[in-house]
Amino acid sequence: MIKKMKRRMILAAMAAFFAVIMLIAILVNIVNYAVITKRSDETVRSIFENEKRIPPKPGEDNPPMMPPFMGQPNLEMNYMTRFFVVRMDENGKDTSVSIDYIASVDSDEAIVYANKVIKKGKDKGYIGEYRYGINKIGESTVIVFLNVARDRQYITSLLALTVVISLISLCIVFILVSLTSGKAIRPIARNIEQQKQFITDASHELKTPLTSMSTSVEVLEAEHGEDEWTGNIKTQISRLSKLVNELVTLSRLDEVKPIPNKERFSLSNAAWETVEIYKTEAKASEKNLSIDIEDDVFMIGDKTSVQQMLSVLLDNAIRYTDDKGDIRFSIFRKKNRINIEVFNTCRFDEIPDTNRLFDRFYRPDSSRSTKTGGTGVGLAIAKAVTETHGGTITATCPSGKSMTIKAVF
Repeated sequence: MIKKMKRRMILAAMAAFFAVIMLIAILVNIVNYAVITKRSDETVRSIFENEKRIPPKPGEDNPPMMPPFMGQPNLEMNYMTRFFVVRMDENGKDTSVSIDYIASVDSDEAIVYANKVIKKGKDKGYIGEYRYGINKIGESTVIVFLNVARDRQYITSLLALTVVISLISLCIVFILVSLTSGKAIRPIARNIEQQKQFITDASHELKTPLTSMSTSVEVLEAEHGEDEWTGNIKTQISRLSKLVNELVTLSRLDEVKPIPNKERFSLSNAAWETVEIYKTEAKASEKNLSIDIEDDVFMIGDKTSVQQMLSVLLDNAIRYTDDKGDIRFSIFRKKNRINIEVFNTCRFDEIPDTNRLFDRFYRPDSSRSTKTGGTGVGLAIAKAVTETHGGTITATCPSGKSMTIKAVF
């Protein structure tokens, strides 16, 4: 239990830190992308303003060399701004191409870029390593292509850097949490150990008076004969003795190594041995028990504990099955997993909370539990045995008219 608690604490801490670090990384990259895109759009707008002031001469595909671009407030940035411009007439034909401020594109390539962005149907966006913008200046459609290769590289580098830093941070936090989690749960572990010790000590202390009471009742019956009072005392002593034994079993299953020596055994044979005990009880209760146990099903674990788990499931089914109801007990292999299923019909006034069904002392119907003599610990033992053997156990009761408990190993 302590190891499981420690694992859950580490998992919760790592999940919380992962969520935070991912949120920060995503926000940093989104803000960086938005800032760079906004800055690029502002540069494109300044180029449009520059184009309004310096219109091309009619009939010239390549106008004379323009003066240095000075559309931005920052003087040095003007000399670093690389772009080209394509003008088109109202019919969508290129009328002029300006490549004076870029060296990596010729006129033909500029026209190809222009045709591509026209087909996109968007006024601005990215194409390759360029941020483009489309605007009307007079009767012409002007398309500006701003080279943003450095900005795109910076965006990619920042993204890669945040991913690497996030992964390194996760590793560091995992190491730190792993080292400190033991100290953090130490008070809880101490309380759990004290509770286990209390249960063990109390159980041993209770066994002595229970044995004495049982002996006294037998003496009374021998001297005065049996009556309803001695019968009731014996029933309550038996019930209390069962509860004490179940609490001791739960305490043992909570230990670090509840099953020190596991061995391979036939689950099929172990199940048949257990079922034989409950056949008579089911028949005496006028309940129909059908059995379907696949042959040669083997598992590794503690045979006694597994048989105790099977006994709990069968006993629970017989107790809570309605009068003349049906019980189905099955063991089979499916996709290399061992499945144990116990189905029974029932009649609960309210649909039980199956998530709490395996909690200690939880009873889906307290009034019926009192009549059936249940202690509310049996299914907790079944869950502990199942998890100790590396399996999972679940219960479903969709309508309150039938219950299915399934353990998978």
